[in-house]
Amino acid sequence: MLQALPRIGRRRALLGSAAAFAVFGLLLWWLLPLGKDSPSGTITFSTGTPTGVYQKYGILLRNAIAKDMPRLDVRLLNSDGSQENVRRVATGKADFTIAAADAVATYMMENEPGADRLRGCARLYDDYVHLVVPRSSSVQSVADLKGRKVAVGPGGSGVRLIADHVLTAAGLDPKKDITPLSNGIGTMPELLKRHRIDAFFWSGGLPTSAVTQLSKNFAIRLVPIGSDLVAKLHEQGGASRYYRAAVMPADAYPEAQQGSSVQTVAVANLLMTREDMDADLTEKLTRAVIDSRDRIGAQVHAAQLVDLRTAIYTDPLELHEGARRYYRSVKP
Repeated sequence: MLQALPRIGRRRALLGSAAAFAVFGLLLWWLLPLGKDSPSGTITFSTGTPTGVYQKYGILLRNAIAKDMPRLDVRLLNSDGSQENVRRVATGKADFTIAAADAVATYMMENEPGADRLRGCARLYDDYVHLVVPRSSSVQSVADLKGRKVAVGPGGSGVRLIADHVLTAAGLDPKKDITPLSNGIGTMPELLKRHRIDAFFWSGGLPTSAVTQLSKNFAIRLVPIGSDLVAKLHEQGGASRYYRAAVMPADAYPEAQQGSSVQTVAVANLLMTREDMDADLTEKLTRAVIDSRDRIGAQVHAAQLVDLRTAIYTDPLELHEGARRYYRSVKP
């Protein structure tokens, strides 16, 4: 009997150790980002020009994803803008991107490669159309651009698409009635300062850093795009129905606006992917985008406008199944 006691003690010790390891394992499973709770691998996110809002938003979003999904590597790709972004995702050259709704609709209506595979994750914030001229310019309306040198953005950009629509609505032929230059926001400001161009179009979130910097060291003005042009845009049909009348608040570019708001046109930006993207990954990425709104918004003002109540409306894109799961999970 005396010899049996140590055996019972050893057995109890072994059982206790096993139980402790089991509890420890459960704690690790719960606390650490393992398995399905933390997707692994690499995804590619197509952003925009280095000085545009898409690029800055992409960098901050990558940082937010790193906190929520530390095993996922997010690779950022610069681009000319919305049109190139849509094509990259549709053709598999990128996995996620941000693009303006008019560019998405145009790609789909033209039945471009992979258009039927595109899916939405979230409606983010609006891009505002900027028509920038020197403060001393005589240009007071879009129609006044006739015969002038105007930077309208690269061929693959969203700004080129919307500039063409706006010019047409004003009764101008974008190829004949102006001298169009394919410069982007990286070079537009310097060209304006050197009087190499008379004006430039830009479509981006508020404020765009390149326009802010220009306004601080060169006297500029924002030309209004009134409701009459918005009505003519809608008459064009097709992708133009995604444009809406908007007001650029007076504090967007204080030096340029000098206390006055500016009428313009806005279009929604969409976070998008493809139908074949993993649903769990897409659900978690959509959650990360919504949850990081305030963190990103502290540095990118436009991101503060991301709203869970409207994020689900990704027209013209059908929601991805993973994004749909997310919205169901947070539905009150």
